[in-house]
Amino acid sequence: MDDMKWMVAEQTLHDELAMERSVRSIYNTEDIEEVQGLCVALVRQNWHQRRLLCQAISRISEMDAQLVCLE
Repeated sequence: MDDMKWMVAEQTLHDELAMERSVRSIYNTEDIEEVQGLCVALVRQNWHQRRLLCQAISRISEMDAQLVCLE
């Protein structure tokens, strides 16, 4: 389980406060188009990040297989 500690996102107080400021800004907006634009941007970013993670996992698996073959 210790191998997975790197997967925990460490958040500083500054990070937490900045995120909270952004969240409150979203809750306080009355401009539906602004909220829609934010949602679209988040969906696109999430898709891109998922694609990158899948590619990274695939590449790491390939590298692990090559390592096993060398041993």
